[in-house]
Amino acid sequence: MPKISYIRARQILDSRGTPTVEVDMALEGQRLVRSSVPSGASTGSYEAVELRDDTSDFLGKGVSNAVENINKIIANHIINSEFEGIIDFDKELINLDSTSNKSKLGANAILACSLSFTKCLAQLNNKELFQSLYESSEYLLPTPLMNIINGGAHANNGLDIQEFMIVPAGFGSFNESLKAGVEIFMNLKKILNSKNYSTAVGDEGGFAPDLKSNEEALDLICEAIEKAGYKIGKDIFLALDVAATELFSKNKYSYNSKKLATDELIEVYEKLVNEYPIISIEDPLDEDDWDAWSLLTSKIGSKVQLVGDDLFVTNIERLEKGIEKKAGNSILVKINQIGTISETIDAINLAKKNHFSYIISHRSGETEDSFIADLAVATGSGQIKTGSCSRTDRTSKYNQLLRIEDLLGSGSKFAGLSTFKIKT
Repeated sequence: MPKISYIRARQILDSRGTPTVEVDMALEGQRLVRSSVPSGASTGSYEAVELRDDTSDFLGKGVSNAVENINKIIANHIINSEFEGIIDFDKELINLDSTSNKSKLGANAILACSLSFTKCLAQLNNKELFQSLYESSEYLLPTPLMNIINGGAHANNGLDIQEFMIVPAGFGSFNESLKAGVEIFMNLKKILNSKNYSTAVGDEGGFAPDLKSNEEALDLICEAIEKAGYKIGKDIFLALDVAATELFSKNKYSYNSKKLATDELIEVYEKLVNEYPIISIEDPLDEDDWDAWSLLTSKIGSKVQLVGDDLFVTNIERLEKGIEKKAGNSILVKINQIGTISETIDAINLAKKNHFSYIISHRSGETEDSFIADLAVATGSGQIKTGSCSRTDRTSKYNQLLRIEDLLGSGSKFAGLSTFKIKT
């Protein structure tokens, strides 16, 4: 294995104009690779620590300390060093940080290096990134969970639910699935315009109209699906990201301008699943309410995928607890929640072993780095969350998936509904 010959970090801007970390790296005799890390707005309290400067610059959001940790501390430990692979490399950085939550060097600093080293390995082996991560005779192209109406922390419009998504699963290829999603998005824009609703977009590229209720958002999406010529519940399904921790205060949840107890909110979900073709609900309950998660899973877990994001934060210890308690049946995988690629893959492997589905996900603050598209294909997740079909920070991932599908040809298949935890 060649030694690392070069590393350089810098501060760049993410899709919200907030600073983030970018790293250039090279192995001896190899070309430079480049990686950048995303950032969340609705973040779980158990996530690895994203190091910020907390100064007047960028309203406290600068990452110059994380950049300096790479250029001085990490560089001194890895330049002219050899590593057997990504596990060996990540272990070195984890030990160098020496904290349980990566708060010393910063998960953003560590992840930027982990990403770049992963890309260096692909280049060294003359393979596509997804092939370098995992060798297979047939790869699975993921079904997109496409966020087309934004609410919650991703928009300033009064909607409680953070993401209203379409799931174009009833197609034979990723290309066809994406086409359907785009056509529905375009028709939704026409409908919103006709009703004098705003068609400005939120952080993840979905529309952010000021609607009267969460149910109105679902009805508008169903109208757009039909107007685009697709069948609801056959071609197109629905998914929600409630981000319920953001709605939870004093043992009550905000929903449609009301304060609901946990059992009342669970009744809302049961009603929604019966009335709409919803096949996935992310973070339906607070990140610490394990018993309520278990109850909800027992009630509707056979009908719908119940996804832990803030609940699990891509952390195997929290996922193990969820498996033991039968809390949820799916995990959202965000590389910056845990801070290294090897630990991300550990969480995926644990989910696989215990028959949990796993969704590879972006963050609301993204960059043009399309790594998660390759990760979704490499791990056979069958599901990807990377926002709407507007904003380059979102479409860069979809475009990479189109390239991969084109490259593989008959060596790939489209996931459809095959990985969703539902009875169809």
